[in-house]
Amino acid sequence: MTNFYNKEQEQEFRHIISNQYRCTDVIGEKLGGKILSVSDEWFAAAENLIKPNIPIRDATRFTHSGAWYDGWETRRHNESDYDWVIIKMGVNAAQIVGGEIDTAFFNGNHAPCVSIEGLYIDPNEDKLIISEKDPRWVTLIDNFECSPSQNHCFIRGDGLTEEPYTHIKLKMYPDGGIARFRLYGKVIPPTSLNNQENIIDLAYVGNGGVALDVSDEHFGCADNLLLPGRGHDMSDGWETKRSRELNHSDWAIIQLGHMSNYINKIIIDTAHYRGNFPQYITVQGSNGHSSAEGEWIELVSKSKTGPDKIHEFTVDKNINIDHVKLTIIPDGGVKRLRVLGN
Repeated sequence: MTNFYNKEQEQEFRHIISNQYRCTDVIGEKLGGKILSVSDEWFAAAENLIKPNIPIRDATRFTHSGAWYDGWETRRHNESDYDWVIIKMGVNAAQIVGGEIDTAFFNGNHAPCVSIEGLYIDPNEDKLIISEKDPRWVTLIDNFECSPSQNHCFIRGDGLTEEPYTHIKLKMYPDGGIARFRLYGKVIPPTSLNNQENIIDLAYVGNGGVALDVSDEHFGCADNLLLPGRGHDMSDGWETKRSRELNHSDWAIIQLGHMSNYINKIIIDTAHYRGNFPQYITVQGSNGHSSAEGEWIELVSKSKTGPDKIHEFTVDKNINIDHVKLTIIPDGGVKRLRVLGN
C-alpha cells in the first residue's frame, strides 16, 4: 500500500485516482451509498462517514452521549478486537483501488488503526442481512495506523482489485472516531446495459461515466454532473467562480461509460441555479480524446439556457464517441449532464 501524508502528496494522490485509474467514490452518500449495520455508534453516527461535505467541529455543542463530533465515534474500552461498519455501495459493483480515512478533529479519541474488507453479493441474491462474520469477506486494505486529526490517503500496492465488490466493511482497532471515509473504485455497470438497443445515460456515474478534467470547480465539483436525480440544492452541482475576462468560458470533460453507437439526446439541467446559471452552453464529443486539445465534434451548438430548468437537445446521430465536453459561457452552475444513447 502507498500512503500520501502531506498536502502536496495528497494532490498527487487525487491526480492518480482521477487520471490514472479514473475512479469514483463508490460508497459516498451522494451516489447512494448506505450504512447497513454497525457494531457501535454511541458518540456519533456512522452515517456521517459517507457524507459529501468536509467535517466540521463545534466544541460548544454537546449531546446526551457527550461532546458532538461530525463523524463516527464508538464507546471506549471495546471488549472485541475492533468496531466495524458495513456499507452498501451506491453503484452496481466496483473494483477498488484506494481511499481516504479522515480523522479530522478526532484528537485523543481517534481510531488507532483501520482495515478494509470487501464482499460481492449478486444483485439477484435475496439476502437482506449481510453478516459481519460472513466468510466471503476479502481483505482489500491491510491494517494500518492512523494519526489524530489527519486525512490518510492510500492506494493498494497491486492497483485495482481483479474482482468487483458491492459491500464494504471498515474495521477500526479497537475503537474510537473517524470523521470521513472515501473509497475509490472503477464502476462495473449492470450487465443489462450491454443490450445495444437500450437507450441509457452514458454519462451517468452508475453506468461508468467519469469526470476527467475541468477548468474550474470553485463552488461545486464536476463529478456532481453525473449523479442520479436532480439533487436538493446548489451544493451538489458543478459551479464555477464568476469570470471577469472578456470571452471567458468554463468546461468539463466527461469520459462516457462506453463507446457510443448512437446519441439520441443531450440534457442540461440547471436545477436550483436561478441567478447563476450559464448564459449559453455547447456540447461536443470525441473518440479517444480526453484533453481540452482534442478534436471535438459538435453535438449541441451554442444554445441559451435558463434558470432552474431541464434543457433537452435532440442529437439523433449514429456516432462513435467516448468523451463529451460541456462548455458553459461565460461561467455559472449546472446540476446534471445526461448523454442519452447506446
